Amino acid sequence: MARWSTAIQLVGAGGEPVDFARTLLSHGVADLPPNEIAADGTLLRTVLTAGGGAWLVDLTSDGVGRARLGAPAGATVPPTAHRPALLAQIRHMLRLDEDLSAFYLVAADDPALAWVVAGAGRMMRSPTVFEDLVKTICTTNCAWSATVRMISALVGELGTAAAGAPERRAFPAPAMVADAGDAFFRDVARAGYRGPYLRALADDAASGRLDLEALRDPALPDQEVADRLLQIAGVGPYAMAHMMMLLGRYQRLILDSWTRPKYRRVSGRQRITDKGMERAFRRYRQFAGLAFWLMLTEDWLPANP
Repeated sequence: MARWSTAIQLVGAGGEPVDFARTLLSHGVADLPPNEIAADGTLLRTVLTAGGGAWLVDLTSDGVGRARLGAPAGATVPPTAHRPALLAQIRHMLRLDEDLSAFYLVAADDPALAWVVAGAGRMMRSPTVFEDLVKTICTTNCAWSATVRMISALVGELGTAAAGAPERRAFPAPAMVADAGDAFFRDVARAGYRGPYLRALADDAASGRLDLEALRDPALPDQEVADRLLQIAGVGPYAMAHMMMLLGRYQRLILDSWTRPKYRRVSGRQRITDKGMERAFRRYRQFAGLAFWLMLTEDWLPANP
């Protein structure tokens, strides 16, 4: 069977450009399993479809303003009926339905952030809020290596294997996480205190008691979304702010043990407080947290020639 692929135009909802590499590398959680960002800039992901099947796809740059989604060499080509859903999930992950043009208008007048208008600023998200929330909880109070271990165990042990590539697995559905025993969280994922939180979250999501996807509703005020997140066991101020960014609500600054010293270093303001950081980005209003994050991560990729 011929290798399947389809083109994606990298344009935001407001007609603004989308930088492919900056989107893939927009934050650390974006590179956690089942995502894999290869050295050549290719995104590999095992995508779970509504019927329960899983398919390994790759996403590559296809020149300026274009990407190409397809089946990697050697992987099972997804049936025609599944391809629209796979494409929709990848477009969702890239946030191509989001309009950042208002943010770019403000950034263009800021010498420190004018570089972003070439297409930076999209925080790559997961297909589900559940996946993003589980990954966020697994970043709390631990080294990055522990986060990788926990998420790798969840995907590798509980996820559905990709067709034709059983070593590749999708992110597990809530029911699969809820049904994992205490021994899995204690001895395999070694999730520590997060184990009961993850099981409770998964159980509530699987049963319908908690509708995480409802948090995407643009009609909900930011404060209500923040309050709902804080009611979930395992979610504190940091995790809430991180999730707000992944939900496209960009006003809150993510303030933690990495962002605070990084901002002091790049700004040269060694004594600045959290309140001072918030004041420094007040001009960005609803995009304050996004502007803050971009200032911290400009050096993650080399400057455009």
